[in-house]
Amino acid sequence: MGEKCESEAPKTIGDDMREFDDICFDKEPMTSATGVRRAAASDIDGVAALVAKFRVELKGFKGVQSEEDVGAAKAEVEEYAAAGFPIFVFEEASEILGYLVCRVDGSVVWVESLYVLSAHRRKGAASALFDAAQRLAASCGEDTLYNYVHPNNDAMIAFLRRKGYDVLNLIEIRRKREGEELRERIRVGNNVFGY
Repeated sequence: MGEKCESEAPKTIGDDMREFDDICFDKEPMTSATGVRRAAASDIDGVAALVAKFRVELKGFKGVQSEEDVGAAKAEVEEYAAAGFPIFVFEEASEILGYLVCRVDGSVVWVESLYVLSAHRRKGAASALFDAAQRLAASCGEDTLYNYVHPNNDAMIAFLRRKGYDVLNLIEIRRKREGEELRERIRVGNNVFGY
């Protein structure tokens, strides 16, 4: 399926997996042994396994211990597909080692999540995935991606800096949840926030 700057996909998907196939995924797998491609319907379980690992890692940034929940991760991938979010995978020898999900809002492209298995990091997979997202943004007439990142995710922040992303765009502010333990204080300009 070609990249679109405006999604025409339905907001929900039914039990008919053919509908799922038509929403977001390419029909044919990549022919080369290594590289980035759009996810195919046959990649659902492989991408879900990585999303489960990603969610555990993200919770770790807030000091929360958790277990992988592949069922919830699969539902998340299906939601991405139903919303028409482009999903890219990086594979080597038919094994999916990383993924990147974009959200396209008009001409603006947001990186919703980027994850590469820890044993395969710092070998070019994340850069290749990110470059595919940058090409998507360019096809939408934009010269930048917008990235969600935890403020203490030093590895991702360093990665983004190497890619030329060093401008703080917006911050997300919410109320403290009941029972939530804030572990850090972070200064942004003249303001200090709990994290």
